Amino acid sequence: MVFTSYEFLGFLAVLLLLYYLAPKKLRPPLLLVGSLVFYFFAGAKFLIYISVTAVTVWAAGLVIGKNLEAQSEYIKAHKAELSQEEKKAFRDREKRKRKLWLALCLLLNLGILAAVKYTNFAIANINGLFGTKLGFITVAVPLGISYYTFMAIGYLVDVFRGTVKAEKSLWRFALFVSFFPHVIQGPISRYGDMSDSLFAGNGFDRDRFFRGLERVLWGFFKKLVIADRIFIAVGRIIGDSGKFQGPYILIGMLLYTVELYADFTGGIDITIGVAQMFGVEVKENFMRPYFSTSLKEYWRRWHITMCSWFRDYLFYPVSTSRSMGRFTKFTKKHFGQKAGKRIPVYVSSFIVWFSTGLWHGASWNFIVWGLLNWAILMVSEELEPLYGGFHKRLPGTNGSGYRVFMILRTFLLITVMNLFDCYATLGETIGSLASIFRASAWTGFSAAALGLSVSDWAVIAVGCAVMLAVSLLSVKKGVRERLAEKPYALRFAVFALLFAATVVVGVYGVGYDSSQFIYTRF
Repeated sequence: MVFTSYEFLGFLAVLLLLYYLAPKKLRPPLLLVGSLVFYFFAGAKFLIYISVTAVTVWAAGLVIGKNLEAQSEYIKAHKAELSQEEKKAFRDREKRKRKLWLALCLLLNLGILAAVKYTNFAIANINGLFGTKLGFITVAVPLGISYYTFMAIGYLVDVFRGTVKAEKSLWRFALFVSFFPHVIQGPISRYGDMSDSLFAGNGFDRDRFFRGLERVLWGFFKKLVIADRIFIAVGRIIGDSGKFQGPYILIGMLLYTVELYADFTGGIDITIGVAQMFGVEVKENFMRPYFSTSLKEYWRRWHITMCSWFRDYLFYPVSTSRSMGRFTKFTKKHFGQKAGKRIPVYVSSFIVWFSTGLWHGASWNFIVWGLLNWAILMVSEELEPLYGGFHKRLPGTNGSGYRVFMILRTFLLITVMNLFDCYATLGETIGSLASIFRASAWTGFSAAALGLSVSDWAVIAVGCAVMLAVSLLSVKKGVRERLAEKPYALRFAVFALLFAATVVVGVYGVGYDSSQFIYTRF
């Protein structure tokens, strides 16, 4: 079920009604049933995959959690009898047991993710490299597998680290993994952040419910009025790379960057809003990313939960591992203290950004995209000392005018890199990008070829102006918080206008196939 479909709206209305009519203790189990029903409609066979992940991670977490408790109790009971060396030896033995369970569970679940998502990509590369003719396999990628797998892994690592207690109830953990609003495209939630509100069986709160509904409506506006309308033009441009070159690529890059923002943030707005209607708190995933003055800042503001996941569960473990420690000693010995400290960080970052690109899709386009981010971030890190001297020598660069320049520069950089998300192959991407600088490609341009009417362009312009205004107003205080302080009549009028705009100028109707959200495929 697509968020923007009538089926989803009907499903949501029925589940909300049943949820608040049910006794408090039955509400969380009912939410689990609803989530499984939602997932069933995405594909009954996909329930097997998510069930395997839920059961195996829950069981491994239980074993690891019990081992931690037993270790603590044993040391406490024999505190006077054991020396420090004996305590350390005992802890090390028990930790090895926990590591074995952690490794086996990670191997299984990451193996499932790799098998369904990357098998054909691996076959294609083997065929290309060795000239073999291995056949591709038919495998459907389960809905949200990247998201729920990462959520489950994050939980298991947190249990291993002792930062959260192992969940003893299988159905409660299954609800965390399968909670239907965020299984489609995230956020990649943490168990410790969600568990209290998810399992509370919250009663109906009018203000909270309508604040969630407002957020959902805003998400629908961004998706249906802006993103899906822009998709018409972007789809034409990337659908025929031979025909649409030069100026079309430049326009397409800009349009796709706006579409991606409206689509992804719109979907997250719906996710957070729906969860809030059930009284469940979900972490924010964006913080005005297109106001960033650097790529580093952008990745602190865009897809926040994904970035923090890679930082906490990949970068830190890799950079602090024994292997990296030995590598650091090697680099310090052969390249000096300064380089010896930096090279391991760059290697760890390389692994993170290679993995980030691969997570986004089984394509060299995404891998190159990830490594471009890595290269730019590492070069910027090296040049950081020079930036300070530059700003001291030119005091004017500390003003608002230069900040606007940096924002536009970062936006343009992101726009160029987003092109790697559009085409199927690296060759098409590079060829299309190169055509911008080829004079012959700029002849015969016609805006009509993009399939949008004058009224469509006007709607896009107004929609983007509204998004920009909301972002600017939210810098110091959220728009919903501002509206909450206003009279009910004004609040009702604002959202009635938003609802009417979505209904009247939203992209749907006879012959329209409601498009899935972009990040669903990741």
